[in-house]
Amino acid sequence: MKFRRALTAGCLAVTGMLLAACGSGGGDGSGPVTLTFQSLSDQPGAIAATNQIVDTWNKAHPDVQVKVVPAGWDGVFDKLTTEFNSGTAPDIIHDEAAGIVSFAADGYLADLSPYLSDKTRADIPKGVLDSVTVDGKVIAYPTEMQSYVVFANKGLLERAGVAIPTGPTMTWDQLRQIAKATTSGDTYGLGWGLSSPTAAFVAMAAGFGGQYFQGSGADTALTIGQGEMALPEMVDTMAHKDKSILPVSLTQSGSKVLASFYAGQVAMTIQGSFQAANIAKDAPKDLDWIILPPLAGSAGPAQAANPQTLSVSKDSKHVKEAAEFIEFFTDTENLASLNEADSLIPATSSARQALSTKLGAQNGWDVILSSGEYLTSAPYLFVDKYAQWKDTVATPAYQRFLAQQIDANGLASQLQDGWKSISR
Repeated sequence: MKFRRALTAGCLAVTGMLLAACGSGGGDGSGPVTLTFQSLSDQPGAIAATNQIVDTWNKAHPDVQVKVVPAGWDGVFDKLTTEFNSGTAPDIIHDEAAGIVSFAADGYLADLSPYLSDKTRADIPKGVLDSVTVDGKVIAYPTEMQSYVVFANKGLLERAGVAIPTGPTMTWDQLRQIAKATTSGDTYGLGWGLSSPTAAFVAMAAGFGGQYFQGSGADTALTIGQGEMALPEMVDTMAHKDKSILPVSLTQSGSKVLASFYAGQVAMTIQGSFQAANIAKDAPKDLDWIILPPLAGSAGPAQAANPQTLSVSKDSKHVKEAAEFIEFFTDTENLASLNEADSLIPATSSARQALSTKLGAQNGWDVILSSGEYLTSAPYLFVDKYAQWKDTVATPAYQRFLAQQIDANGLASQLQDGWKSISR
């Protein structure tokens, strides 16, 4: 769900004209209302699931037709900025919580609170609903989420005499001991792609009580304490004391590390839960892989969530109809179908239960879905300059720490001093 902000002005202009041409349509007795739905789904299965949901809606609602405008995650922030400023924003906007909060603060998104049904509100865990609530207003419906989970080579664990955890969660100390036990010769216990570690460290800090940020908008303070330092220090210990983490993996992306997992060079790898679909498709047929129980720190198994979202432009002429479509889009059956296609975690409890009933333990779905119970709001979603701090301060500082160029005190200082510098 990451994106790069790179689109040419020409492409933006063309997109704007296309959306303007689609318009919101109808509403004056001349024909049905037409709602434009800018969808960022880029996987074939998710595209098909989205189109199926829209087709079902359109057949049942001849007076309110939804037109999908395919887009993509690349450059989505700049794209939406241009569309809002030029008055060509789609009626229905697909994005992620980290991307839409600033647009809501600037007044570009409709308040969906009056349209959020009691049934749907009760179906969304509070922590997840909090991630799309700004100044008391629900500015989006959450749809899809990911967690970080541990994929393991069952054969390597068994050959090392490891007792495979089977409880509802497992501790980081258990992970450390398993990694040590499975490290031997050219085989390492863990491969973790940490070339861009900030997202994982910030999300998983919740399991140690770490929040990083207090406050919102421009009025935000950064705290780097025990909860925020616990995970980086754990990785440092495993990598440089235990020597149980494949060294090169610390400089690789998560996808790159999968090659080492497939080759049996690492017994375990921490990845976004969505990788289950890729592993099921790409792993060698003789690789007996499993997903271990969700990781729990000193404060439990919580992880901060950045859900994908559906919002409505405040300038839409048909906010009510757009909200009704989103209610339909996020009902149990539709949300379960979309998340199954995208290998992600539904944002509602009922859709998670539906997937759990359908898929059971297939390809680790039971563990992935159980990890969704522990997802909660991420404080950084409401911080104006988080993206700047992440890219220019945190990621370089974490990289230096993992390379042992600075110690823990140096890391904490660089994170805090960098925030002070950019937040003045």
